[in-house]
Amino acid sequence: MRRSFRRITVNAGIGADWTPRELRHSFVSIMSAHGVPIETIADLVGHAGTRVTEAVYRLRLRPEITKGAETMNTIFGASQKGKSA
Repeated sequence: MRRSFRRITVNAGIGADWTPRELRHSFVSIMSAHGVPIETIADLVGHAGTRVTEAVYRLRLRPEITKGAETMNTIFGASQKGKSA
């Protein structure tokens, strides 16, 4: 799994230092930042309750990270619209 994941991240141009666990943290943080209830997030990541989700996985996103993500959504969103038209 890790070798396959590493190959994917290298091919995507983001490097070989990523792990699947980091994606899990990012998923929880992004869902939380967009107002998804913690109960729903806990269910989506397979936690029996919300305690672990809140304490371990949900991190506050720094404003510069949020702004960067919004910018990338704008760029890729515009790019996708151009492809489908």
